[in-house]
Amino acid sequence: MTSGAVPTPALLSKHWITAIRPPTLPAAVVPVLVGTAAAVGIEDGFRLAVFIATLAAAVLIQIGTNFANDVFDFEYGADTVDRLGPPRVTQSGLISPARVRLGTVVAFGGAAAIGVYLIVVGGWPILAIGVLSIIAGIAYTGGPWPLGYHGLGDVAVFLFFGLVAVIGTYYLQAGTVSATAVVAAVPVGLLVTAILVVNNLRDLETDRRAGKRTLAVRIGERATRLQYVALILGPYLVVPLLWAMDAGAWVFLAYLSLPVALMLVRAVLAGSSGRGLNDVLKRTALLHFAFGALLALGLLL
Repeated sequence: MTSGAVPTPALLSKHWITAIRPPTLPAAVVPVLVGTAAAVGIEDGFRLAVFIATLAAAVLIQIGTNFANDVFDFEYGADTVDRLGPPRVTQSGLISPARVRLGTVVAFGGAAAIGVYLIVVGGWPILAIGVLSIIAGIAYTGGPWPLGYHGLGDVAVFLFFGLVAVIGTYYLQAGTVSATAVVAAVPVGLLVTAILVVNNLRDLETDRRAGKRTLAVRIGERATRLQYVALILGPYLVVPLLWAMDAGAWVFLAYLSLPVALMLVRAVLAGSSGRGLNDVLKRTALLHFAFGALLALGLLL
């Protein structure tokens, strides 16, 4: 945007869509699909209003987290002109930091408002999950001790976009927690963490220069590539366990996504780096969605 230019409403809307980062939203959708499908398959009940509210709250938390990351990474100096990934609206000057902060409050506030209904349904455990999820979304790159800057981003993503999201969704539908729900949450958490890992692998050098001590920066490039491989292939080792727990043979539908997983493993082990990893990042997000949707379908059948 040129200096002194007055942005049109359409242009502002486009910038906000960029800030929302639509390709990341399946990371919020998949846990809700898997958790709901597990509950329906095991408990044989479905609460449509709860499903819609859970999905909306999860997406808003993801959007709020994206906004927070956008503004905090800019303020900490992690996003610069050397950025290898898609543009960030704060760093690019497309939206002011103050407005992105306001967007963060609105998104998290919307999730909290929906959460009131979910708390009525699920009680204090849902209150705890909601509060901790919002805190984690902010603390990932914000606050006095950002998790992502101290090598804990991977753990936070696995916990909140995997275990907590799937198990919490199951609890809202069933009113209880089962071993199947816990096991089903593991592959979801592994794959969503893989998205973060390939992102951090791409940004390893720029993060190191900015003082952002992600796990990738701490363990180095080779170990990060091996970590990515483990996260991508690990979910396919969990599926037989679900089958052994009487989830049904249909859970093996998730194996239909295995060729994509193997393709991604080959690309990362072959040494793809820098902007060359942007395509791997997109395909990893697609794999997460495909695996999750197929697993959810298998749990329903």
